[in-house]
Amino acid sequence: MKKVLKRTIVILLIFLIVSFVIAYVITSKEMAKSFGRGDYPDKNKSATWFYDHYENEYPREEVSFKSGDNTLKGFIYGMDNDKGLIVFAHGIGSGHEMYLSFITQLVDCGWRVFAYDCTGSGYSEGDGTKGLAQSVIDLDNALTYAESDARLNIFDKFVLGHSWGGYAAAAVLNFDHDVKACVTMSGYNTPYEELSETCEVRFGGWSKPLNPVVWLYNKIEFGSNSSISAVDGINKSGIPVLVLHGDDDDVIDYNGASVIAHKDEITNPNAEYKVYDEVGRNGHNSYFYTPEYKKYKEEVLTPKSDELEKKYGEDIPDDEYISFINMIDKKLYNSTNDELVELIDDFFSKNL
Repeated sequence: MKKVLKRTIVILLIFLIVSFVIAYVITSKEMAKSFGRGDYPDKNKSATWFYDHYENEYPREEVSFKSGDNTLKGFIYGMDNDKGLIVFAHGIGSGHEMYLSFITQLVDCGWRVFAYDCTGSGYSEGDGTKGLAQSVIDLDNALTYAESDARLNIFDKFVLGHSWGGYAAAAVLNFDHDVKACVTMSGYNTPYEELSETCEVRFGGWSKPLNPVVWLYNKIEFGSNSSISAVDGINKSGIPVLVLHGDDDDVIDYNGASVIAHKDEITNPNAEYKVYDEVGRNGHNSYFYTPEYKKYKEEVLTPKSDELEKKYGEDIPDDEYISFINMIDKKLYNSTNDELVELIDDFFSKNL
């Protein structure tokens, strides 16, 4: 009986180890797919205005800096401005030019803005974006570069980011940079929390056994940087921090992995909060919408998009999709909520 029990235990352990290894290999492959390159979209298939639309009115200077083995491209906007320096971190999936309407409005407020494309994104090097912890590593290196550049280090520094960059803006406060204030928009608290939340959305109850594998993958990929916490950064710094989030965010759950969900753990007395709760402008990025664009989207774009999806599913022919893009009112599409810009401008200005 003892031999049988021992043999059974050994077989069970081997089965568990093999299962874990298989799960890790599968998870690694899925992560590699999820964190592939975030290239800029084909301009014919995007309604976003990229830099060629803005370059006459908003000249920029290109710089580069290292983040690990990769060289990242950065851009300085508002070279004639001297109000202060905003270092901007973008969301995952593409580069900073997706936010140019927002960035140029900050430039109009008198700020010099240093925006860059993260690892594996936009104009920067990298086979992929690597993972959710990469954004804070890149922002740390961007701030280090800003501190060495005479065009940037003469100003008070402020950090601002959205989503992947929203996490980075708060998490980078764990590092030793002289940042005067921070605005974190739609950010998550730690990479593992957001990875676990995403797995739960995709796989439901089946995600629970994957959590140890996801944790290990994140740990192996990023080592000591794998668990940097946005809340810890906010508390450690003690500087003014504004946390923004939509209460219907379907990417980073308002009540889940988000920074704002950890509000009770934030002990920094200089932390402030803004919750967007207007239906249609309370999502992951819809608080960027103007009221006019919200209405236009609801009445024109969504019905047309639904019509195409009903007709073709996910395989919309290129000519049909390009025709849809061409009919979009680009001025409305590329507008940014003035109240959001004013909120950030006022918050940073009072902390100069």
